[in-house]
Amino acid sequence: MKSILYSLIAVWMFSTSAMATDVATSATAVEVNATSHHAAASTHREETYTPQSASQMMESFYQTTGINALMNPKEGVLTSHGEPMSDFHQTWGRIIMFMITFLLFYLAIAKDFEPLLLLPIAFGGLLANIPIADIAGPQGFLGIIYSMGIESGLFPLLIFMGVGAMTDFGPLLANPKLSLLGGAAQFGIFGTLVGAYALSQYTTVFDFTLQQSAAISIIGGADGPTSIFIATALAPELLGAIAVASYSYMALVPIIQPPIMKALTTPAERKIRMRTLRHVSRLEKLVFPLIVLMLVVLILPDAAPLVGAFALGNFFKESGVVDRLSDTMQNALINIVTIFLGLGVGSKLASDQFLVVDTLAILILGLLAFSAGTAAGVLMAKFMNLFSAEKINPLIGSAGVSAVPMAARVSHKEGMKEDPTNMLLMHAMGPNVAGVIGSAVAAGVMIALFK
Repeated sequence: MKSILYSLIAVWMFSTSAMATDVATSATAVEVNATSHHAAASTHREETYTPQSASQMMESFYQTTGINALMNPKEGVLTSHGEPMSDFHQTWGRIIMFMITFLLFYLAIAKDFEPLLLLPIAFGGLLANIPIADIAGPQGFLGIIYSMGIESGLFPLLIFMGVGAMTDFGPLLANPKLSLLGGAAQFGIFGTLVGAYALSQYTTVFDFTLQQSAAISIIGGADGPTSIFIATALAPELLGAIAVASYSYMALVPIIQPPIMKALTTPAERKIRMRTLRHVSRLEKLVFPLIVLMLVVLILPDAAPLVGAFALGNFFKESGVVDRLSDTMQNALINIVTIFLGLGVGSKLASDQFLVVDTLAILILGLLAFSAGTAAGVLMAKFMNLFSAEKINPLIGSAGVSAVPMAARVSHKEGMKEDPTNMLLMHAMGPNVAGVIGSAVAAGVMIALFK
């Protein structure tokens, strides 16, 4: 009896398991069929491609090549601003810009003219002139970089933060009168402001407003971040041209400044030795950026973003308690931003934006402003020597423009050409860092007056 009962229970359990398995299998099959049907429905697409012969395919491929775009301009091609591009800018304009970018490559690599700055700008210019790809357009990656960091004004502040972390105010604090050289170099800014506006008023060659003239004149300080900052505030329509001009002259400091320095000084003046600087205490270096920032807060708040970022980087460096953060600002942060900034500025080397009258006029005015600032710094040093027993080498006056530390290195190199044992670099850093503050203050003054 027990054997019969156990057999019945075993048969019942086996039957139940089989039924459950069949139900699960059926359900799974239904789900798979439903999923397959949904996938088939979601990936279904009507055929739109028309079969072509081999010759037609080759012709279609040729139409998409850069060779065809450079040789056969088309109607309806738009610039990065959405405006029709001329035949010249589509063809010869791009070829000219390719040659210009190759020249910049040569200067950066063979001549070592600020390659960290010049190479990203030149490569950005090369990419911006590639036809069809629209790399510098609003949806291209150069266009996105430009909009994100330059047009918004973010990159200049990050650069100033890094420059502040790399700056040593010791030479300036050790010899405060060198700040006059940094102030004198700002003459190029205000002189060009007056000159540009006067030319616009009394000639038909230029047509710049007072705000545009102010934005252009800041190029005389050879300070790219400051130029972008003031152009964003006063003349956003000229931002691209001003950024290109400013950073181009910063990179070309070793070409532009030496002839001016030699023309305004004698061999004897270039050999002047300056005495060793006094020791500056850590407390002085720690307090100085706070004093500068508070003066700006009280007198010229419009300059606070630039000066504040600069003071932040320098204060972190001198505090000595956040070395990791200071090191990041000096290295990783500024290197990353320099790459993006250079590519963003280079995007404005597109033929349709660079080879136009306004941009060329800005380049000329910027060169005059930068040259005037260099000359004013040298002449101020010569003037100070008339009343000072402690002579200043006039070569360091050219470092009053705020191209840090390029201008200081150029002053040092020119001095060593006359006397290889004359070390001017630390002395030149005094007016150089004073020029950084001076150009930021000048930008704040113009924004306060003309915004």
